Formats: sequence, C-alpha cells, structure tokens
Amino acid sequence: MNLEDITIEVASERHLVYVERILTAIEEAAKVRGTGIARRKPDYISRKIGEAKAVIALHGDDFAGFSYIETWEHKRYVTTSGLIVRPEYRGLGIAKKIKDMTFSLARTRWPNAKIFSLTSGAAVMAMNTKLGYKPVTFADLTSDEAFWKGCEGCVNVDVLKRTDRKYCICTGMLYDPEEHLPAKIPQDVLDRIAALDKEEDTND
Repeated sequence: MNLEDITIEVASERHLVYVERILTAIEEAAKVRGTGIARRKPDYISRKIGEAKAVIALHGDDFAGFSYIETWEHKRYVTTSGLIVRPEYRGLGIAKKIKDMTFSLARTRWPNAKIFSLTSGAAVMAMNTKLGYKPVTFADLTSDEAFWKGCEGCVNVDVLKRTDRKYCICTGMLYDPEEHLPAKIPQDVLDRIAALDKEEDTND
C-alpha cells in the first residue's frame, strides 16, 4: 500500500457513515497518547461534514484518516482540529496530505482569517511550521468561550483551568495571513508601471 491508494477529499454527506469510526479512532489515539485530544459527540462531527468543514481519507471503503475545521469570532479565526490517522495507515504521508487540504480549505473559504492550532503532537507542530504557523501564547488565540469550552473533554483540562487559561500541555500555533501578503507597492509606482506597460504595448 502507498499514498496513491488513499483518497483524500473534503467530506460530504455520503461520508456520514464513518462518524462512529472517526470518533473511535480519535478516542483510541487519546488513550495511547494520554494527552490533548478532546472528546467530540457524533452530531458535532456530522455537522462539520455537512458544512463542508472536514477532510476524510479512505482506502477503498475503509476509513483511514480525518480532520475538521471550525470558525470563531465571526470568522476572524479558524481552527484545524482533530487530525487523526489510524495506526495501520501511518507512515504513508496521509497526515500531511490531510493537513494540507484542511489548510487550503480554510484559506480558500476565509482568506482573511487567522488560522490556529492547539496540539501536543510533534508531527503536527512540524507540519504547522512548514505551512507558516508560529508558536504563540494562548492570549493570541481566539477569546471565544465556545472554543475553550471544547477543551473540557480533554484529560488535561485541569491544567488549563489552574493556569487561568494561560497555558496547558498543548502548544498554541498561529498562521496570520497578514504576515504572508505580498509587499504593498505604492500607488504612484503602480501608475508608473501601468504607463510603462502601455508604452511597451504601443511600441510592440
């Protein structure tokens, strides 16, 4: 088996049949790692799929991996969360492909939003770094209470509460689109360029 045998796509309603398997995979990974994956309910994952906010990986009809995205503070912030690849499919590069697709999906749908991630996994941190994320304090992330409420299903939520939400086992990482915009060219220079281009077209 290799990566070419895996189909990775934005999840749709036909993938709702995989919800229970997705939840089982997330819970099993949390037990093995012992850190940082909050429990989700079936209707939550189903809603992400129905809203085209999830990416799924399949080997034929067999579930291989998953991740989802969510918006906060009137779409000013976006999270990519719940990245999971079943053990028998690890080592093929599936996680990176899923991560790339959720990132592209978020950038396409909300180009001006800041994209952030809370993770305790070294592999996810490495992928985030390559995409342009930077480690940040929790104060740089969304202040939306609904987001932080989602951490209540994590085994380490007591750490988050004891520190008054300043830090936890997870590392906060942020992609700020403003830092990746092309340099702004002054209008007088743009006018000059337009005049030069027009002159070149005339000479041609």
